[in-house]
Amino acid sequence: MCPLVFLSLLFLFLIDGSKGQLRISFYSDTCLPAESIVRDVVREAALSDPTVPAALLRLHFHDCFVEGCDGSVLIDNVPEPERDAFEHLGLRGFDVIEKAKAKLEESCPGVVSCADIVALAARDAIFMANGPWYKVPTGRRDGFVSNRSLADDMPDVSDSIHQLKTKFMNKGLTDKDLVLLSAAHTIGTTACFFMTKRLYNFFPSGGGSDPAINPNFLPELKAKCPPKGHENDRLAMDIMTERKFDKNILRNIREGFAVLESDARLNDDARTKAVMESYLGPLTPILGPSFENDFVKSIVKMGQIGVKTGSDGNIRRVCSKLN
Repeated sequence: MCPLVFLSLLFLFLIDGSKGQLRISFYSDTCLPAESIVRDVVREAALSDPTVPAALLRLHFHDCFVEGCDGSVLIDNVPEPERDAFEHLGLRGFDVIEKAKAKLEESCPGVVSCADIVALAARDAIFMANGPWYKVPTGRRDGFVSNRSLADDMPDVSDSIHQLKTKFMNKGLTDKDLVLLSAAHTIGTTACFFMTKRLYNFFPSGGGSDPAINPNFLPELKAKCPPKGHENDRLAMDIMTERKFDKNILRNIREGFAVLESDARLNDDARTKAVMESYLGPLTPILGPSFENDFVKSIVKMGQIGVKTGSDGNIRRVCSKLN
């Protein structure tokens, strides 16, 4: 083979092999204001409603755990859309994503994917809640599939620690990622609907409460979610700093003040418990790992689950509608 032909083929191979890679500042040449547009929309929404940051963070997690980070959770114009799955009950923030998309379409039509908007909005939401700022690799394409049955394997509040570890491992995430991404519950609320079983009919004890709940905390939880109360009443998942992104929730979990059952289960496994302890030691601020830095690594890693690039996806004109 002619050396020139060989080098040309090698060059084409290298170009083709790079198509599947996300990268920082992906839109710098095609839509320079993309990230600032998303940031401005998120900031406006969060200032109007302080519960928005938690909603956008949860939306990113739910999108990535079903069909990968492809915006499939946003679609509503199919017979049984994914967003209607029980596992996605209570998801919010769709209007914020649509508003950002509409503004982007005005500035850069057909360029920025809904999947990237979800990832960027989660980053901006975390920052609005006093969490860390980080760079988001972009270049995702939007998926073509949305079906509620695909959400069956989402992590559930009633999962055992073994089930949680397995579900995260199946997505390429480690026990450390499980702890750090669970700590995202440091902001936001949950509905009493998800508390009933843990408070009044916990398995295997049957008819009682989860013994992992600190006895001093149990009356408070039962007062907020009484047996005949409204299932849509809400309570903070971090009882100390509901709207501030910090590691305080790990201390709550360790001491039996976890609100969600799935968070409490992190105490049931030596490895996940050790990860929590690594951020809570007396010398951690000086010698230990940084919770904020490690969280960033985990959420960036999560944001690359099953991403679609090239012909595997497209750019939706409206995030809730397949083109």
